[in-house]
Amino acid sequence: MRIEKKATLISSTTAGILVLFKLAIGIISGSVAVLASAIDSLLDLSVSIFNFFALHQSERKPDENFNFGLGKLEAVASVVEGTIISISGLFILYSAIDKIITPRAIEYMEASMGVMLFSIILTGALVLFLNHVAKKNNNLVIRADALHYKTDLFTNGAILLSLGIIHFSGFELIDPLLGIGIAIYMITSAFPILKEGLMMLLDVSLTKEETARITTMLNRLQKINGHHHLQTRRAGSDIFVSVHLVFDDATSLLDAHKVSDQVESMMRMLFPNDRVHPFIHTDPYDDSDINEMEVEQLYAT
Repeated sequence: MRIEKKATLISSTTAGILVLFKLAIGIISGSVAVLASAIDSLLDLSVSIFNFFALHQSERKPDENFNFGLGKLEAVASVVEGTIISISGLFILYSAIDKIITPRAIEYMEASMGVMLFSIILTGALVLFLNHVAKKNNNLVIRADALHYKTDLFTNGAILLSLGIIHFSGFELIDPLLGIGIAIYMITSAFPILKEGLMMLLDVSLTKEETARITTMLNRLQKINGHHHLQTRRAGSDIFVSVHLVFDDATSLLDAHKVSDQVESMMRMLFPNDRVHPFIHTDPYDDSDINEMEVEQLYAT
């Protein structure tokens, strides 16, 4: 098993342990902040399971049913995760507002503080491990997982601080106020996850910086007269690039094929951490204007 998949299994196990402890203490103590942290850990568990599933399925080779592979499973997982996070954030927001309207004292304060301290220690160890794996393999999924748990580390620290303030000052209002803050944070953090997943499902092109790297490489080629119709899209760790290369009309098919193979290799070198799938069309002259006219006529009819 790849170390990336092992890392997601360890993340899932850690999140599962934290869910059990936090949920039990959150329910019996009545602390909205601890309950919010428990739900956040439940989301972490879902995210880690989704990441394991996405990494496992994305390794599958294209087949007769999925000719371009299953890289978009990562986008589907992002949309599902973002939706779950948003709904959970709304639930926490409702619980916090309800506690402000009908105040309830927090019980089992020592147990609540203990479980949050345990959560900080366990999450900190997990972040160190995930960062180690991310630096070793530079896997985007693991890097995102490490960043997510690092954020949880700060959140858990804030909750422990608020419980300490309540314990020593009796200022109970800080619990639902912190719950509201966590809910807002969860909802706002879900938006970019949802957006990225939806954009990938809609076949958004590569970023301007990534596209510029391809264009710069093509412009430096001396064996072609030009290029046009550059199209790109990303599906998880898979990058698809389509481009027309313009050759001299005296260039043989064999020579054009050799140059196209070189271009494909150079594209893969531009993105060493991704699987690049180039699709190159060879032209004996620049037919970009003609093709654009044909497309316009096609849409006009």
